[in-house]
Amino acid sequence: MSDDTQAFEREAMEYDVVIVGAGPSGLSAAIRLKQLAAEAGTEISVAVLEKGSEVGAHILSGAVIDPSGINELLPDWKALGLPLETAVSRDKFLMLGPQGELDISWLPFPKWMLNHGNYIASLGNVCRWMATYAEGLGVEIYPGMAASEVVYDEAGAVKGVVAGVFGVGKDGKPGPDFQPGIELHAKYTFIGEGVRGSLAKQLQARFNLTHGRDPQKFGIGIKELWQVPDGVFEPGLTQHSFGWPLDNDTGGGSFMYHFGDNYVSIGFVVHLNYKNPWLSPFDEFQRFKTHPSIQKYLEGGKRISYGARAITEGGEQSLPQLYFPGGVLLGCSAGMVNVPRIKGSHNAVKSGILAADAAFEAIQTGRGGDELTGYEARYKTSSIAKELHSVRNFKPLWSRFGTIPGLVMGGVDAMIANIFGGWSPLGTLSHGKSDSASTGLAKDYKEIEYPKPDGVFSFDKLSSVFLSATNHDENQPAHLTLKDPTVPISVNLPKYGEPARLFCPAGVYEVLYDEQGQNPRFQINFQNCVHCKTCDIKDPSQNITWTTPQGGDGPNYPNM
Repeated sequence: MSDDTQAFEREAMEYDVVIVGAGPSGLSAAIRLKQLAAEAGTEISVAVLEKGSEVGAHILSGAVIDPSGINELLPDWKALGLPLETAVSRDKFLMLGPQGELDISWLPFPKWMLNHGNYIASLGNVCRWMATYAEGLGVEIYPGMAASEVVYDEAGAVKGVVAGVFGVGKDGKPGPDFQPGIELHAKYTFIGEGVRGSLAKQLQARFNLTHGRDPQKFGIGIKELWQVPDGVFEPGLTQHSFGWPLDNDTGGGSFMYHFGDNYVSIGFVVHLNYKNPWLSPFDEFQRFKTHPSIQKYLEGGKRISYGARAITEGGEQSLPQLYFPGGVLLGCSAGMVNVPRIKGSHNAVKSGILAADAAFEAIQTGRGGDELTGYEARYKTSSIAKELHSVRNFKPLWSRFGTIPGLVMGGVDAMIANIFGGWSPLGTLSHGKSDSASTGLAKDYKEIEYPKPDGVFSFDKLSSVFLSATNHDENQPAHLTLKDPTVPISVNLPKYGEPARLFCPAGVYEVLYDEQGQNPRFQINFQNCVHCKTCDIKDPSQNITWTTPQGGDGPNYPNM
């Protein structure tokens, strides 16, 4: 933000707790705080800021939801009408080859890998419902209000955030409809932005929250929602696959869930520590859908929505310190996804409960603005810690030994850890390199020629982005910035083939040439951005920074 916009004096609003992000962690924290206040016969003021145009607009998940967190937060959720739509009826696991499949559903998968008792749903719709419920308890929720800046007090502790800055022109100066935003101050600020949030990234660096931790690991999840005919629809089916089109050295796999009104939620995850810079996760997903074992479930159907989002995969080894002076990190802002289960929403809900319990206790004793160490203490004895500890070696083993050996070894290690209270003969393995540092040189790999989309099962990026209903006001500074504008052409293009044009699932980055095929230039189409954050994570030069655009901009995911 330029000095021109910072010079304006802002109004301030005071709360007990300000929560950034109306996802499952933030909304659970808000609900829990109000529940505790009602039980104690007291009042607590809570505000939730959401950068999407509405709650749920930016929520993207598979999603098979473990209801354990919801059961604790709202034991009567079924009677209340929370939309966990479809109970899982069948688990199916496949190893795919180029044309065939090996059904491995008969293998003795551990119970925690199976989905009996879980529900298939739209996490976005679950969050929409939770927001309405929270408002009924007195929580103030502000959609379309991106938290763009952290506010610190004189001692350097977090005092709150700035939200609602609008009307900044492309040049970074105030335009005719400029609004400087407001400061929301709080005794404690909860950061629940989701994966690779811009404020969480700043806070982790400022307070050195990752000291002694492994680098965080990520995947990119790309998802489509289809509506299919009765003949191919199986309510409650969950199917996961590994193998084709990825090779054994590239981690990832697929999910497919049947739920609701003949909906098929189908997606593909690629671990971002892949080496081949010519790989395009989007095109791997499109190719995957043409496999006979997958295509049969989409036959006669219609693709109705599209989106993409990064996923935290580092687990216990990569978890930062959860508290900082004046606030805490929740859910995926910290990285609480269980990789082998491909689940994190239940842990996000639980983290919101734990943080709310710690903050309410502190506020009741007159505290505020200090380190909420009670949150991390609660985490260490929680179900989240136990769960992440038992699967801590799954991702490192997969990364070291490849898909087939890694899955077998990781599964066995996790089973042993579950039986013996977390003990593993391997101890705790390290992740090693960051995902950006894992990228290989273009000269060492063969360029991948992807088939052209057929428009029936496979599609191009721009028609896909259209289905995400993504919109950004063009008359604002690009929210994707380069630390050094020369790096894409002078470094990334000759060394890596400029992989941003390939790893971005929305066509944001392009390398353009003149009529003679000379003089390359790098172009950023920020209007296409679906806020997946992959560029901020995977760029081998770590030259791209993702920040929040003005509030309300971005995708508008329906039923995702």
